[in-house]
Amino acid sequence: MSAGRSADGREVQIPLQQAAPSLAAPLSVAPPIAPSSHRPSNPWPPGDPAVSQGVPAGFLPLHGGFRDHFVGTPENKYRCEDCGLVLCQPRQTECGHRFCQSCINSILSRPNPVCPADMEPLFKDKIFRDVCCRREIMALKVYCRSEANGCQEQMSLQQIPDHLNVCPFFEVPCPLGKCKERMMRKEIPDHLNWKCKHRETTCDFCMTKMPLTDLQKHKETVCPAFPVSCPNHCSFSSLPRSELCSHQHDCPKAQVSCQFHRYGCTFKGLNQDMRQHESTFAAEHLRMMATRNSLLENKVEDVKGELLERYKVLPALSSRLSELENQNDELREKNRQMEQKLATMQKLMSSHSEKLMEVELELRTLLQLRDEVDNLRGTLENVRTRLNALEQGGRSGTGSTTHTLASLETQLSRHDDMLSVHEIRLADMDLRFQVLETASYNGTLIWKIRDYKRRKQEAVAAKTLSLYSQPFYTGYFGYKMCARVYLNGDGMGKGTHLSLFFVVMRGEYDALLPWPFKQKVTLMLMDQGPSRKHLGDAFKPDPNSSSFRRPQAEMNIASGCPLFVSQSVLETGSYIKDDTIFIKVTVDTSDLPDP
Repeated sequence: MSAGRSADGREVQIPLQQAAPSLAAPLSVAPPIAPSSHRPSNPWPPGDPAVSQGVPAGFLPLHGGFRDHFVGTPENKYRCEDCGLVLCQPRQTECGHRFCQSCINSILSRPNPVCPADMEPLFKDKIFRDVCCRREIMALKVYCRSEANGCQEQMSLQQIPDHLNVCPFFEVPCPLGKCKERMMRKEIPDHLNWKCKHRETTCDFCMTKMPLTDLQKHKETVCPAFPVSCPNHCSFSSLPRSELCSHQHDCPKAQVSCQFHRYGCTFKGLNQDMRQHESTFAAEHLRMMATRNSLLENKVEDVKGELLERYKVLPALSSRLSELENQNDELREKNRQMEQKLATMQKLMSSHSEKLMEVELELRTLLQLRDEVDNLRGTLENVRTRLNALEQGGRSGTGSTTHTLASLETQLSRHDDMLSVHEIRLADMDLRFQVLETASYNGTLIWKIRDYKRRKQEAVAAKTLSLYSQPFYTGYFGYKMCARVYLNGDGMGKGTHLSLFFVVMRGEYDALLPWPFKQKVTLMLMDQGPSRKHLGDAFKPDPNSSSFRRPQAEMNIASGCPLFVSQSVLETGSYIKDDTIFIKVTVDTSDLPDP
């Protein structure tokens, strides 16, 4: 980022990609993109499994940069320092060089990774997304990826997915799904009408529509209007398949069983002989039915007895079930209350664990001072008691008594002075103890801003335009800093954005620290939702800016981002909860020398 000034004189951080070209660090020269005469016939082959009929899943290359055919030769600043291709998902290192996301991940996976351009060591936490560079790359003009098939369209790289959804030369699979053939989109109608084996056709007998590959099997197995012959070889030579089942009941040559086979009759014969059998064995059939009916009546009586026995125990079981349900509800309620108490205790313990050690150290010093004060007060009371006794006896005493009295008065005055000094020290320790509870000494500030709506309204009404955070430090003897926020925006962001700035303050140990201030600063708005999509920006201070020189007043001019986050994004996401927002400021202390 580069420093500029807003209308009111405050400095504003501007990304290097938006500043003058002379401000950006020069990139090392990468191999040029192949011209059209040496370009492969199709850098995105139609057989790529990542491509589907909709937006290609392989729009972004699996590894390396974009291999598209660009209308104009891309500038060197858009090329990856590793693969030499146009940057895909660009990432910028601390030394100012750009890489594709997949390329930098591959480099970081090696032991002791270094930048291939200048051999500087690389650290994962010091590599950030280059959003501006990505936006410029996606605006570069390219030819359609179906150029080898005859498409001559030109568009920005960002418009490729939308174009491929309608491009008549783009290769897609058959829309019916089962067909494995691929064709250009403009060839789909001809393929579906004449060539596809799975195209839709109509059965000539039942007029049902189905795929062509299923037509023959449909006729041979399930078509209800397809003509079939009787399996019993009766006088009906051909009839529709749907009528075959009903014909079997009336077919004179069908083999059937006696309808009284459930009662014990074992006769089987042709349909045309069944009437003679039923008339001949009518009496036998009646006897079989009477015997079967008697058996069923006996079973019904047995079942009734079993049901009566079971009905007797139902009330007791129902009562017991109700008791168990009540006990279960009580246990669930107790369990829920215990879980809430446990969660509350865990939050309290985690919030106070870090402060406990620092508080204990200050408390020990505070207790020692209080003990000294109590001892001095006791000694002072004893001296005063002795002084009063000596004054009463000294009215008729000798010169030695007068000398002793003067010595005690001197001692009493000295103790009063010491007591005053200790009380001043005690008050100073109390103040330091209060500051210690909120101060951070590791270069990280977590700023909790409550009553967001009220403070925002005050900013809109110009009552309180900005808020300052509590101070934080890079170490116990390091830089003193704070953050400044405009909830209704400032400068270019007034009324539309939240503006966030970083301030260097005058500290007690500035004389021992290197100046100007050069540490990398990261500003972040914390997402309080489960996705944790924090919004952030980072910059390195301009050594020529007055904002980062040794402070002569209480604090320097603020420097930061007037367009940090739009108010619509802030107030519609999960960045505000319980009318509270959290802002995090991190100062890189990894290369900071000891004072």
